Formats: sequence, C-alpha cells, structure tokens
Amino acid sequence: MTQKVTVVGSGYVGMSLAVLLSRDHQVTVLDIDQSRIDSINQGVSTIQDDAIETVMATEKLSLVATSVPSVAFNEPDFVIVATPTNYDATTNQFDTSSVDLVVAQAVEFTQSLVVIKSTIPVGHTDYLQALHHSDRIVFSPEFLREGRALEDNLHPSRIVVGANCPRAVQFGEMMNAAAEDDDVPVIYMASREAEAVKLFANTYLAMRVSFFNELDSYALSQDMESRNIIEGVCLDQRIGSGYNNPSFGYGGYCLPKDTKQLLANYQSVPQNLIAAIVASNTTRKDFVADNIIHKAPKVVGFFRLVMKMGSDNFRESAVQGIMKRIKAKGIEVVVYEPSLQQSEFFGSQVLADLDEFKQVSDVIVANRNAVELQNVMDKVFTRDIFNTD
Repeated sequence: MTQKVTVVGSGYVGMSLAVLLSRDHQVTVLDIDQSRIDSINQGVSTIQDDAIETVMATEKLSLVATSVPSVAFNEPDFVIVATPTNYDATTNQFDTSSVDLVVAQAVEFTQSLVVIKSTIPVGHTDYLQALHHSDRIVFSPEFLREGRALEDNLHPSRIVVGANCPRAVQFGEMMNAAAEDDDVPVIYMASREAEAVKLFANTYLAMRVSFFNELDSYALSQDMESRNIIEGVCLDQRIGSGYNNPSFGYGGYCLPKDTKQLLANYQSVPQNLIAAIVASNTTRKDFVADNIIHKAPKVVGFFRLVMKMGSDNFRESAVQGIMKRIKAKGIEVVVYEPSLQQSEFFGSQVLADLDEFKQVSDVIVANRNAVELQNVMDKVFTRDIFNTD
C-alpha cells in the first residue's frame, strides 16, 4: 500500500530516507534551505553518497521538496523528523529546538504518526508526548555511516521503533519492506529504550575507536608495530576486527555528540567508563599533535579534512582537533581539501594545487592514507594501518 510520507530535513538521515521510501511511496521533503530544495527537485542529492546519486539518476522516484509547511503537512500518513541536534556544551545536552519545532507543527497540522529520527536525549520523546498530550510521537533511531547512508537503509542491521501501537508497527513494516534483505530484525520497545539504544550503540563504537587508538599510542611510544599487536588481538573471534584501524580520534556527525549526551544522561548514575571514552578522544588528539610537533616542522600540511573517503563531511573531524593544537604552537598550517571551495580555513591557507601542497609542506598530516601521497610518503604522518575507514 502506497503511503504519503513527509521527511523534514535533507541531511544524511533525511536524504537517505527520502530516497529509500520514494521508490514505493509518495515522499515530500520539507527543508528551510532553498538550495537543497532546488537540488532535490532537480534530481540531485544534497549529500555525497554514491548510492543515493545513482538511484536519483536512474530510478523513477515519487519525490518532491518544498519549504512550505502547509504543503508538506497536507495529510501525510507519516512525518519523519530528521533535523540536526548538535550538542550544546553550555547546557550539557543536545539542542533539540529544531526537532521540538517540527514536532509541534506536525502534531498541530496533521493526524499522522510523528517519527523522530534525529538523535535526542533519553526521555525526550516522553517529554514531547506529555507537552503535546499526544501518543502519536515516537522515536526510531537510525544507524547510518557517512557516505553509505542509503546502503545502510537498504541493508539495515536492525530496525528499532520506539512504540508498539498499530501505526508504529505499520511504520516498522514500511521500513522493513523498503529494505532489500529478507531477514532484518524489527524490534519494538519503549521510546526511552530506543533512545538509549542509539546512544549506547554509538558510544560502544567510540569506545572501540578509543581502545585501538590507545593501543596505537602505546605501541608508538614503545617503538612497537601497532599492526602486529592489533592483528594478534583481533584474531580472537570474541573481539573481531571492526573499528580497529587507528586514527586521530573519533569524530563526525554522531560519535562526539552522542557520547557526550550519554555521559550527561548518567548525571545521577554511577559510571567510570563513559567519562573515560569522552576523555580518551582529547588525550589521543594531544598525543598525535605532540608527535607531529616533535618533528619541528616549519609548515604542516593537512591532507583532507573529511572524516571518511567518499564523504563530504568534515564537521567535528578529528583532523581539525590536531590542526588547532599545531597552530597553537605557532606552526604554519596549509590545507588541501578539494571539497572546500574557499581560499582559507580558520585562518590557514587552502591550496587547490596538490603538487604545490606537497612541496611547501614539511610534514603532511593524513588521517587516512591515499594513493595521491605515495610519492611523498617520507613526509606523511598518519596512523592509518589497514587503509580502511
């Protein structure tokens, strides 16, 4: 049965869900950014994601975008909220203002099930239900990788829905039907539990990253080969090889803010591990920066700011943390980032010519190796051992 779905927000979560569901359903995207609206209506993705770009170019989708709420909220069966919730250090929690505004509009102007996909604090859905005297507000977490958002929606590890009412079950069934796998676990639970699933899942991934980064820090300090130790550890099937490639720290859209939010949710609960995961990321950046500074370079070049290959996102990238520490020591910094269309980045020169970048840099800092750097590997500082994200 074809459903009418309104997706609010066209970032990684919203864009991937809009494309996924518009293959079989009527989808309207609501956004405040006119350039994004124009892109969608012209059949162009708002994010860098190969699968999304391919589907939009080759398949007939029932997908339109608008900035007009009355158009977007014209009797949809489901409203999916996918607006950003950045972590606010002053309040020590997510800024949910955009989510709260959309939920208020959706409850007022529609009779649909309102499904929050944005990451929110544990208990926030219950708060919104009480505020609006409505049980039509539910939470359903997403588990997407940058650059592979549609792929992860087509082949989800699980579908979690924070309610068990008939319409919530219908939403879970719609998401399951949109997937290309036949055996996807679909789990229904309380919204508070679904909110916790999201935060704990990302914090566990951050813990994995932190563990292998600290292993790498130890090996580097003791003149040992990190690769040998990691392979010896990870061949234990109980440990496995996921998220074991050292980096400059965890970053991106989710892990930094989700770990901090989970820590804030522990305000009245005893804990040690969650705080250590948050602190470990700062310690790792300090360690990496100190190693670069010890080389006494005059000019440090930063090769790419993006978090992952195949992504255009460098918000909260760990590389930026290293850059700030280097610049604080008075060392000149230059940047090579093809996705950055400007001549400066936080006061540092952005070089568009890769050869010039290589020539002027005494040390080239690369969170991830790249074939473009093979002829200057003697200059490259990276902790990328396995050439994976």
